[in-house]
Amino acid sequence: MMADKGRLFGLGVGPGDPELITLKALKRLRAAPVVAYMAARGKAGNAISIVAEYLSEDQIRLPLIYPVTTEKLPPPFCYETAMSDFYDASAEAVAAHLEAGRDVAALCEGDPFLYGSFMYLHDRLATRYETEVVPGVCAMLACASVVGAPLVYRNQTLSVISGVLPAEELARRLADCEAAAIMKLGSNFAKVRAVLADLGLLDRALYVERATMANQRTEALASIDPASVPYFAMILVPGRRWAS
Repeated sequence: MMADKGRLFGLGVGPGDPELITLKALKRLRAAPVVAYMAARGKAGNAISIVAEYLSEDQIRLPLIYPVTTEKLPPPFCYETAMSDFYDASAEAVAAHLEAGRDVAALCEGDPFLYGSFMYLHDRLATRYETEVVPGVCAMLACASVVGAPLVYRNQTLSVISGVLPAEELARRLADCEAAAIMKLGSNFAKVRAVLADLGLLDRALYVERATMANQRTEALASIDPASVPYFAMILVPGRRWAS
């Protein structure tokens, strides 16, 4: 790696509350001349919104706009191809600044390596440029704090599960686990709730959306309208309390 090239920083900026960014991430953020972030078309983007108060006017903003988010488009549109092309193009947009000798702070809501968007830039750029990843408070732990629910006791095992999985696979994984965090809800919520009901887990399950953000919501699963559930929502199934 050439010494005159810029450095890439993948910064986990936490789940939403600006005070939950780490001191290390804040230091790297303020020092970077370029701040890259991903956002849906027509929206500011959660990650940049979290850190907006910490940015200076002379920092270059580099928005990376998703071609598609959760909407379903008819064939011949291929989601996987579109997203792969997007990450390729995004990596090169970041690389242009790195080649010019400018450090880039790439923001990621939550933690960069736990379902984080930064990991796709890392896959494409970390072998070409000096790269540092700063972990962040992940949404899973923020959700547990919001609802006051310890996730695992003693030797219990926690499973982190994508709600995108088919119902049969969700049921298999949930039936075999002691505690779970089910992410990527949105349009998958009704399916996930039905699986939890079939397994008799509704009484243990806790719902949180946009944890630590101003529009945070917690509610009983049975009362939630599936059409109202955003992508940034989560269901926790805490481990059974250990009687000390």
